[in-house]
Amino acid sequence: MTVEIEKLSKREDAEWCAKVMAGSEPWITLGRSYEESLVIVTDPVKETYVARSEGNLCGFLILNLAGTLSGYIQTVCVGPDMRGKGLGTSLLRFAEEEIFKISPNVFLCVSSFNTEAKKLYERLGYETIGEIKDYLARGHSEILMRKTTGPLNEFVRAGR
Repeated sequence: MTVEIEKLSKREDAEWCAKVMAGSEPWITLGRSYEESLVIVTDPVKETYVARSEGNLCGFLILNLAGTLSGYIQTVCVGPDMRGKGLGTSLLRFAEEEIFKISPNVFLCVSSFNTEAKKLYERLGYETIGEIKDYLARGHSEILMRKTTGPLNEFVRAGR
């Protein structure tokens, strides 16, 4: 499967992303609406990337490259028809490549009930570094995970 990943630039692509997000776990359990998803996908402070296979949208990711957890993968979402085919791994590898240019750390959170995603992250080298109870929804935790190439004080920023 050949996948092309590019920055989000079209309104109809943003609408597709918001529809898929609002109709998928973990966002269903977290109560995320289409309207809220559209705001998140189009937030100008974040970088949203869409993935296409054979010209068709198949997934997206959102990166937060500023702030305390600079290098934060906010969202990884794969369209229903592409799940289980390695697209999530491809999106994560793309995100890591972008983030490791500016930081030695990649952070992400995974909902405590999203056990399959957590297994994927662990398989790709992410380690649990904390738990935030009742953060997005009462009764559920967000598990903070990190993948690192070393400490901040040894990092030399690459061109971006």
